[in-house]
Order: sequence, then structure tokens, then C-alpha cells
Amino acid sequence: MADTTQKAVDKKPGLFARMKKYFRDTRSEVKKVVWPSKQQIINNTGVVIACIIIVGVFIGVLDTIFTYGLQTLLNLL
Repeated sequence: MADTTQKAVDKKPGLFARMKKYFRDTRSEVKKVVWPSKQQIINNTGVVIACIIIVGVFIGVLDTIFTYGLQTLLNLL
């Protein structure tokens, strides 16, 4: 039983071996990434900015409506 435990401990790689494997695996994964072109980045940025503006206007309109409704309700009391 002690021999099995000792063999398992002996086969565990050291810290530097694990770090080397981590960086090797990370580098191979980064090579697989398909990076967007400059035009795609510009288009995606435009879409994000447009969405932010639309949501901001929507929230502003809701805020105005709720503020008006709350002021009307409080004036009635």
C-alpha cells in the first residue's frame, strides 16, 4: 500500500513543469483565436454605442413618465 502512494507522489510534476505546460497550452490556445479585423471592430463599436444611446433614451423617457406620475399622485394627496 505504501509503495502505491509513493509512486503517485513521485509522478506528480513539479511547479516549474506545471507552469511550463500552462504557458505552452495558453500559447497554443491564443494561436487558435480568430482576431477581428479593424472594420469589424469599428462596426461592433458603432452597434454598441447605438444600443447605449437607445437604452439611455428609453430609460430617460421612463424616468420622465414616472416622475410626472409620482408628482401628480403626490399633488392629489
